Amino acid sequence: MTRLPLVVLYEDNHLIAVNKAAGVATMGARAGEESLVAVVKRYIKRKYKKPGNVYLGVVSRLDAPVTGVVVLARTSKAAARLSRQFAAGTVEKVYWAIVEKAANPAKAECVDWLLKSERERRMKVVRPGTAAAREARLSYRTVRKLPRGWLIEVRPATGRKHQIRLQLAHRGCPIVGDAKYGSERRFDGGVALHARFLRVEHPVSKAEVELVAAVPPQWKAWGVE
Repeated sequence: MTRLPLVVLYEDNHLIAVNKAAGVATMGARAGEESLVAVVKRYIKRKYKKPGNVYLGVVSRLDAPVTGVVVLARTSKAAARLSRQFAAGTVEKVYWAIVEKAANPAKAECVDWLLKSERERRMKVVRPGTAAAREARLSYRTVRKLPRGWLIEVRPATGRKHQIRLQLAHRGCPIVGDAKYGSERRFDGGVALHARFLRVEHPVSKAEVELVAAVPPQWKAWGVE
């Protein structure tokens, strides 16, 4: 089993934030693969010489091909408090995406209803109020034209499965490398979607914690550093 590198953005006794690499499941990895949770648990166990099992609460997650900021709780109290923030929508999240086609309009707020298709193993946009569908909201703006695409900044207001990937694709601008949602271009290292910034309230001190994750080296070839 390959040992995955770990980039720690922030850590204390209550939480730890890391810059997740592409191709890594946050949790529930397939047989023979390591999840991000397993990697971070091993890091904590080794660094702090902890005996027995290491507690780690998953309060948010990224799709396996997506990179960027992931926050994990080191205590059950921190997990409960952070989870409430994510559920209430008070966490500020900013993603960067490289899309194949220009977004039209260049800036907009999007509201869709998403439903999981078990047969197709993907999410799809359905009519408002469809049974089992959930509302998904985000805003985006075009940052600039790139040599082979466009850089988009996305601010999700909800946290639905595949939300950003599907909502952008639904508007005719699939994320580069995301063949599941219509991309025709290959991206070396997952898909060109990155959780760039996260602001949360510390679960104990109540201070604002701002987390910024550098984009992977593969983005340089597309004109983003």
